[in-house]
Amino acid sequence: MVTRVRTVSFQGVEVTPVDVQVHMAPGGPTFTVVGLGDKAVAESRERIRAALTASGLALPARRITVNLAPADLPKEGSHFDLPIALALMAAMGAIPAEDLEDYVVLGELALDGTISPVSGTLPAAIGANAEGRGILCPKACGGEAAWADPDMSVLAPFSLIALANHFRGIQPLSRPEPRTADATTPLPDLQEVKGQESAKRALEVAAAGGHSMLMTGPPGAGKSMLAARIPSLLPPLTARELLEISMIASVAGTLTDGRLSARRPFRSPHHSASMAALVGGGLRARPGEISLAHHGVLFLDELPEFQPQVLDALRQPLETGDVVIARANARVTYPARFQLVAAMNPCRCGMAGTPGHTCRRGTRCATDYVGRLSGPLLDRFDLRIDLPAVSAADMIAPSRSGENSAAVASRVAAARAIQSARYADLGRPDVGTNAAAPAALLETVARPNAAGLKMLQDAAEVLRLSGRGYHRVIRVARTLADLDGVDQVGRIHVAEALAYRSSEELNGARAA
Repeated sequence: MVTRVRTVSFQGVEVTPVDVQVHMAPGGPTFTVVGLGDKAVAESRERIRAALTASGLALPARRITVNLAPADLPKEGSHFDLPIALALMAAMGAIPAEDLEDYVVLGELALDGTISPVSGTLPAAIGANAEGRGILCPKACGGEAAWADPDMSVLAPFSLIALANHFRGIQPLSRPEPRTADATTPLPDLQEVKGQESAKRALEVAAAGGHSMLMTGPPGAGKSMLAARIPSLLPPLTARELLEISMIASVAGTLTDGRLSARRPFRSPHHSASMAALVGGGLRARPGEISLAHHGVLFLDELPEFQPQVLDALRQPLETGDVVIARANARVTYPARFQLVAAMNPCRCGMAGTPGHTCRRGTRCATDYVGRLSGPLLDRFDLRIDLPAVSAADMIAPSRSGENSAAVASRVAAARAIQSARYADLGRPDVGTNAAAPAALLETVARPNAAGLKMLQDAAEVLRLSGRGYHRVIRVARTLADLDGVDQVGRIHVAEALAYRSSEELNGARAA
């Protein structure tokens, strides 16, 4: 007789059903696990043997074969421990096999029989709910699994003994409640930044349209301070966005105590980050920083210090909104609709263009430094602004003299509501911001009036805008019109959008 328990294998944030099949036959005492499992699956035999012994059970002296079907699908991770153990317990008669038929099971076993948390519980719960099943997971992951559906059955035992007592009716387990992380720490406020009023305006525009932005300025100009305050300007997550980012965090194992966070992600990796760390990959094709920043902000400080090939790997995800990690035995897709914000010094010494400063290397200092960035990457920034050094007069000014984040956030929320309604009316509810709108749609919704079109034509010739650069300008102009609450993109919106192009482009145009 073969005993079966349902579990899952992860392919990115998607799950594939896996049947754990246990067969016990007469013969010498052996314990074999087949089905193309990795090292963690192979080592599960010893964890399961010790956990069952600690729970008062011993494996019979028989020939035990465990098959993970489908056999040609690679199996990775320690979450196969619990389903294998429960299938063995059912085969031994310790728990009724029919009680496990309606559950998808995952969890790692400790040597003392307790059940340790695993990553991917939320996607597994959603997949189980789609099959009409409940989920059986570790106690620490119960709150996470409860988010899948308020009506689905969720069992979250602390140990094998607690689970056996539940099935015997001795000590029934209660359904865990969905939990969110406490947002007790206030977000940095825009009012705390002294000076840089034009940069604050650019920050508002970037937040309103979800635009990518590059800030260039000397050390101490406030680039990192400004970037850290973008989350305080962004609107709250929708239910769909919360679910998407939580599934990625669940697969990555970054959910603390199974609690979902209602705040938009803000990821700031160090410039020594590798390709796999930023884009995703590794042995198990885990999500990278760009996927962990989905529906949030990815801030890259000291941009030219990153490896050039790592930065160029961002170009495709910025356009498509997802990243495909291809390996010899796997192809995994993760969502990556993030807002890229970057900061850099004007040169390696950091003081190029500062009044009274002369670099001994001359123009080579800035040329070599900026030259580490490819032109196609720079062309993907919607806004490129230069920040001057903060003066002593700015520092002497009162610390909370400007607008606070709440006032700016209200305008950003109103502009985003206009964008969501516009694209929903056009049959594209998946497009929530102007930055995510495809080029064909932009030609319809962001075409300037006659005066604005004339200015744009003249600027395209003088600035030698590429096709992508042209669309970047009208994207920003459309956002500026949304902030003003007007339907038509006008000359003033085109002019301000052009002002957010790089100083190199504008200076080159003047020289020509």
